[in-house]
Amino acid sequence: MRIRNEQPSDLKTIYRILSSAFPAEEEAKLVDGLRKNAIPTISLVAESKDGLIGHIFFSPVSIDGHPLLKIMGLAPMAVLPEHQNTGIGSALVAEGLSQCKALNTGAVVVLGHSAYYPRFNFAPAIQFGLESEYDVADDVFMAQELVKNYLNEVTGTIKYHQEFHKLS
Repeated sequence: MRIRNEQPSDLKTIYRILSSAFPAEEEAKLVDGLRKNAIPTISLVAESKDGLIGHIFFSPVSIDGHPLLKIMGLAPMAVLPEHQNTGIGSALVAEGLSQCKALNTGAVVVLGHSAYYPRFNFAPAIQFGLESEYDVADDVFMAQELVKNYLNEVTGTIKYHQEFHKLS
């Protein structure tokens, strides 16, 4: 298995992966919208001998009152159901965080499983003084500094790209 940047020829398969990993097509439509309207983005695929089996996407988020901070949101991440729990998601997250660092991103946020993302050094975002614009439990909205002390003396609400507001 290898992790690589998405290619235009991957888009239909990525849509299928997202649609099969989530109960509806909203996440697949979200990625299509972000791909067109958010800059910069990171879109990676996991490829095996059988073809594409996973996908992860990162897009910029903002904090009210701190327009110069470079923060990315990890969302969504999907692995085909028959390939889940085999390390593919972990490989996607690790490579995605590495590419975020290469873009000089200072921090990453994620709204996800509280038992999964801490293994990648994510912690509840509230510990950094950050809140989600969505009404979610503190333990599922997490952040990670890619640059040490990047979020010191920063407080506020994380705002996702407007494409996220189209989710039902």
